[in-house]
Parts: sequence; C-alpha cells; structure tokens
Amino acid sequence: MTSLRKAGWFVVLAVAMAGWMGVLGSLRGVAEAGVIASHLSEAEARSEDLAKVQSFLENKIVLQTLVDYGVFPEEAKAKVESMSAQDMHRLASLTDRAAAGADDGLGLLIGLAILIILIIVILKLSHKEVVIR
Repeated sequence: MTSLRKAGWFVVLAVAMAGWMGVLGSLRGVAEAGVIASHLSEAEARSEDLAKVQSFLENKIVLQTLVDYGVFPEEAKAKVESMSAQDMHRLASLTDRAAAGADDGLGLLIGLAILIILIIVILKLSHKEVVIR
C-alpha cells in the first residue's frame, strides 16, 4: 500500500513538473547569431602560423625524425618559409593536433600500471596467488 502512495506522489510530481516546463517553454526569448570576423590581417596570420610551425620544428623529437628521413632542419625551415599562406595555415593547424597527442609516454605508463593492477585484482578475486620472485 505504501508503494502505491509513493507512486501516486511520483505521478503528481511528474505532471506538475511537466506543466511547469510547458509554462517556461511557452515564454519566447530572442536568439541572435552571427559570424565573427577575424581581425588578423593576412600578414599577421601568416607570421603567427610561421611561428607555430617553427616552434614545432625546434622540438627534438621532430628534429630527430626529420634527420631519420634524410631532411636537414635548415632545409625544412627554408621550405616552410616558402609555403603559401593557405598551406602554412593547414600545417600550423596540424602541428596543434600533433602537439596535443604527444605526451612523452606518460599516458602509456599510466595505462600499463592500470592494466597490471587490474590483472592482479582479477587474479585475487579468482583466489589465485600472485608470487613475484
């Protein structure tokens, strides 16, 4: 009997909230949207992109990879400076993504530690004994 009373209050509360949301939904607000223009000139945008790419090329991992592929860092910097503005912007946006994915192996170490702990917990729950010599 008490569960029926609780269910009744739930239905009354749900109907009251639905009615309140209907009232609030009927009030109309004004929504405006527009495009925000970029305030950077083409020369400023190119210099900003060039700075991003050059700082990415100064990373020691990137330098080592370039040398492994047979490209000298000076040659790469010269080619970057001779790129068009559109290609420079595309490359700068790619360097942002590459820098976000580089975590120097910390994520790998944390993942391995969690995996090892998970294996130990599973073995303990299945009443197996873990012996490390």
